[in-house]
Amino acid sequence: MSVLCLLELDDAEVAPSALRALSFGAAVAATVGDGVTAVLVDAPAGAASDAALGAELTAHGAAELCLVAADGLTGYAPVAWARALQQLAAVGHASLVVAASTDRGSEVLAHLGAITGLPVAANCLSAVPDTAGYWQLVRQRWAGSVLEDALLEAPLALLTVATDAISADPAPAAAGPARAVLPVRRFTARLDEADLLVCAAESAAESGGTSLATARVVVGGGRGVGGPDGFAPLEELAGLLGGAVGVSRVVTSQGWRPHRQQVGQTGTKISPELYVACGISGAIQHMAGCLGARHIVAINTDPDAPIMSRADYAVVADLAEIIPALVAAIRDRPSSPAPMDGS
Repeated sequence: MSVLCLLELDDAEVAPSALRALSFGAAVAATVGDGVTAVLVDAPAGAASDAALGAELTAHGAAELCLVAADGLTGYAPVAWARALQQLAAVGHASLVVAASTDRGSEVLAHLGAITGLPVAANCLSAVPDTAGYWQLVRQRWAGSVLEDALLEAPLALLTVATDAISADPAPAAAGPARAVLPVRRFTARLDEADLLVCAAESAAESGGTSLATARVVVGGGRGVGGPDGFAPLEELAGLLGGAVGVSRVVTSQGWRPHRQQVGQTGTKISPELYVACGISGAIQHMAGCLGARHIVAINTDPDAPIMSRADYAVVADLAEIIPALVAAIRDRPSSPAPMDGS
């Protein structure tokens, strides 16, 4: 059995959600004594010789890295990416393709399902092949409030991984065999014009922002921010930390910020290293979107707000005083650190 894992990049680095999906794929492959191939479509120049990238992928279980290219393919094109995965899976006789349950991962696998005529199982926590040819799955339903046991029968299993529930740390049991250099192979996909009709015009970095889904730091704001003008200090803090701004549902309902910044059950699920929640009460729908954060810091004047009991650190104070003071402290450090990169 061959396992493929689609990687996503955050700038020039592999997104944390993709690394978690890779660990998932490695753990599944290990149950049948095989390895997982990490797949980068339209990889940046130098990826094949990047030792740090190879070490990171190996630590999360990759047995090899496959760099996929095609004529006319530049940037994110969901149908083209799906077509490339279909061809790669056919050549390698793959039995499983996994991707993080991010917007891109879910979109590409949905197209792959349409191309192959196969079902896609979303938000999986575990996958075990049995002797009868089925996949025994456990997956999240209803924003993670329910776990479903399911059986999937398909010659090629297509799974998105609920990365908010997967450990961010490399799992020793899933780690690939020790090697000096991660093997790299190249694959050229055959695309037609229809595969390239839809493509991203710009990335988050090119548009001056950081992707909420892949950000290593998220600074969130809720009703307690007070209004649209109250987000300026949060944007400044997020900029200093190299992160993104997220919001609660009430903020988008009030029209203070766009829906694309919403964190929660009906917004984006995040899994950053650090989530700073400012003036957010922590309704269950919001917590469903941020529980994948490795560390949560909550700042609220209400010590009984639900999020305070779920946070790693709770600060009972007025965020209008705390955030400017924190920004000033970061700026006044003798040697200002580079934006947080997860290291």
